[in-house]
Amino acid sequence: MKKARWRKGLVIGVGLIFIGIEIIPISGEIVNEDKTLNLGRRIDPYGEIIFDQIIIHLMEKGHFPSLSACIVVNKEVAWAKGYGLYDMENSKQATENTIYMVASISKTITGTALMQLYDEGLIDLDEDVNKYLPFSLRNLNYPDDPITFRMLLSHTSSLAGDSTFSSYWWGNFSGEAPIPWYPYPWLGEYLIPGGKYYSPSIWSKSRPGEQLIYANINFDLIAYLVELISNQSFHEYCYEHIFMPLDMKDTSFRLSDLDIGNVAVPYHYLESGRYRRYEHPRILHYPVAGLRTSISDLSHFLIAHVNDGVYNGVRILTEESIKEMHKIQAFGNNSFNYGLAWTIWKYHDREVFSGHWGDYTPGFSARMMIRLRDDTAIILFVNGDRMLNNWEDGNAALSGIQNILFLKAALFKIFGMKSIISSSVCAYITLLLYLMLFSYT
Repeated sequence: MKKARWRKGLVIGVGLIFIGIEIIPISGEIVNEDKTLNLGRRIDPYGEIIFDQIIIHLMEKGHFPSLSACIVVNKEVAWAKGYGLYDMENSKQATENTIYMVASISKTITGTALMQLYDEGLIDLDEDVNKYLPFSLRNLNYPDDPITFRMLLSHTSSLAGDSTFSSYWWGNFSGEAPIPWYPYPWLGEYLIPGGKYYSPSIWSKSRPGEQLIYANINFDLIAYLVELISNQSFHEYCYEHIFMPLDMKDTSFRLSDLDIGNVAVPYHYLESGRYRRYEHPRILHYPVAGLRTSISDLSHFLIAHVNDGVYNGVRILTEESIKEMHKIQAFGNNSFNYGLAWTIWKYHDREVFSGHWGDYTPGFSARMMIRLRDDTAIILFVNGDRMLNNWEDGNAALSGIQNILFLKAALFKIFGMKSIISSSVCAYITLLLYLMLFSYT
């Protein structure tokens, strides 16, 4: 039985190489010696064809209309490419400049904004945030315990997870930042006893600082604190202190700031090759999950975090703050831990990754990850969600894509980023591993 499945997988794999080339339109760009991306250049056409077909097959398994991805090696973009159609109705082909909504990856931007204020000496990570808030933030089960900036950044504030609270979500809100009643007074209505949206269940039974409980509301508070301390609206602060210094011209929390024709359309897979097209979402909690960006832009931010706070000669954070953000602050279940605004995954007590995933936003999924032992990193965006009937297939496909991107990155590291050997070896090793992993499904 296993031999028959292996043969079937081998036939499928070889078929993907030779006959699958035109299934989904592909655009590709490879880094030139001057570190710019030039359309149409490939490291090795044969190796790339094999690699492309594996990506395409995984996209089909995950029901993703388009994907944009990049690999960072040696503190620069080594590879970037777009696959598929980001707007199926208008046959628009994805590139590295296509803009996607990245959901909870937004938290890494929000956390970086607060850490910049820390670098300026305006706050201390372990001081009580009530010093800055116009209301008292206290878990009523522990009224004498202060809640600190570090606790908010690491999801250890004792605020309960908010995914089940209908009073939290305002997903169909149609306005744009700045929103007059967000973050405050909305936060007061949600967090202060007697408020319109308040419930005692928003607080866990854990003492502040004791337990990792992933709760989006922590980052609503962080955004509000950035506004109070900087005297700027949150979206303006990020534009001035993060996006502009890092040359992130296609990045914003405001849809109206972007070229709508270059923004990926959100889709949800139904069945039998049919998709539901969503309207572009605008959410109230934009610092938590509302960022839109391209892999080209976000790679600048990622490189700054890989490169001790510096991108292209511009420093956005101190080296000490970068290290603190990517250090485990709170241990969770299994491999899932948290730093300061960054998830820390630990596998087999050996491989440690820092990054963030973006899910649960209708029509989009995203991943950004750094392998900490060698600062190799990947970003991938898709305009298909993993909600409801597509959770299992979508999750498997995203994980498969993530793994082969890291494999390609490892071979770049070994053989050199501009080596034909690197590309070809990567393609054939990836094909072999792909057949071993996926021929039984």
